[in-house]
Amino acid sequence: MALHEGTSAGAGKRDGLSVNPFYGEADPVAGMTGAPPRHTLPDEPVAPRAAYQLVHDELMLDGNARLNLATFVTTWMEPQADVLMAECRDKNMIDKDEYPRTAELEQRCVAMLADLWHAPDPAAAVGCSTTGSSEACMLAGMALKRRWSRANADRYPATARPNLVMGANVQVCWEKFAAFWEVEARQVPMRGDRFHLDGESAAALCDENTIGVVAVLGSTFDGSYEPVAEICAALDALQERSGLDIPVHVDGASGAMIAPFLDEDLVWDFRLPRVASINTSGHKYGLVYPGVGWALWRDKQALPEELVFRVDYLGGDMPTFALNFSRPGAQVAAQYYTFLRLGRAGYRAVQQNTRDVARSLAGRIGALGDFRLLTHGDELPVFAFTTADGVTDFDVFDVSRRMRERGWLVPAYTFPPDRDDLSVLRIVCRNGFSHDLGDLFMADLERLLPELRKQGGPLGNRSGTDTAFHH
Repeated sequence: MALHEGTSAGAGKRDGLSVNPFYGEADPVAGMTGAPPRHTLPDEPVAPRAAYQLVHDELMLDGNARLNLATFVTTWMEPQADVLMAECRDKNMIDKDEYPRTAELEQRCVAMLADLWHAPDPAAAVGCSTTGSSEACMLAGMALKRRWSRANADRYPATARPNLVMGANVQVCWEKFAAFWEVEARQVPMRGDRFHLDGESAAALCDENTIGVVAVLGSTFDGSYEPVAEICAALDALQERSGLDIPVHVDGASGAMIAPFLDEDLVWDFRLPRVASINTSGHKYGLVYPGVGWALWRDKQALPEELVFRVDYLGGDMPTFALNFSRPGAQVAAQYYTFLRLGRAGYRAVQQNTRDVARSLAGRIGALGDFRLLTHGDELPVFAFTTADGVTDFDVFDVSRRMRERGWLVPAYTFPPDRDDLSVLRIVCRNGFSHDLGDLFMADLERLLPELRKQGGPLGNRSGTDTAFHH
């Protein structure tokens, strides 16, 4: 019998090759005449070109990511990073036994961040990759709660309810953490021109049931840094007065990848003994496509051992403390690529250029006379502004709506209670948003202002125009 000769169907064998249904077009005519349903699985296959075109055409109606001035998330990477991510998208990050080099890259990234954030002993710091800062914050919050519950085992859960102190400006993931893990969220409201947490306000809300204080290095509301050192000093004084030892978690979703390069003298990280953990988003100013985040603890004592699970998975013993299990290794490989590619000098250059664009754009908007700046882009490359006193013909929601007509996505939103009288626009400058794009933005803004000034009053009807600020 010839090597490739098929056997007869009568012998119970297939006659010919077994073809994967995904190979080739199952029914070319259906690709031209069929109308696949939107909300149920189609009965028959669709030609691959037709399926691609259907999805592609619908996605064209999304906004242009490069013109999205609302998101903090990275919208551009180098072609080499695209290739690396494509090569790693089928690798399961959780399977460290089968993909040991991907696991090694993850640990190298943790070590690099521990060194960047001045861990007392970077080799002793512990951490992991996550799907983003939200998961990282959940892990940090769980560690704070578990440390507190162990120290208060005689009172919890019978008579004591844990609480977590934070500013009203925190990202929504902290409210989710409090709801999911049954922790009271004690939020310090905004007052006057103070739009985030300060030391005195944080200490005032702490008591024997406080599991920790969240300090945000880069508020999503206006781009300002919370004073982490001041907050730690206030908690030091509180401990001297009351004996309460309250740890701090730094939510550095954005600022933890800005401050080390542009604000080297700012003390906010593990140099402060009270800082127990830090998170950041690799997919924000870590300059990687979504989704990857990082959670790091000062040392093993800061991450309770009972939160670390050792799983016998696919032939290997594997410690894990992330919430998610299976996920692609592509983003971790991309993060290591970016660390390797840029180094400290490269990150400094990229972040400085982004801050320069933000400060320039903020200054030009402030000079128009129609707007009042709340921040200037000199901490995070992010700034918020509202209409100037005396401007009554339009409001920030009108500006957001009209700029969207030109393709620009600029969020307009109202601040939290106690400052809900204040509505602002916010611009996030990222790598890829250049001075040239800033010029185009200003040209469109200046073109529409004469029309806005003639409106005779805000158009109202905010329904559907408020844009989320906390992502």
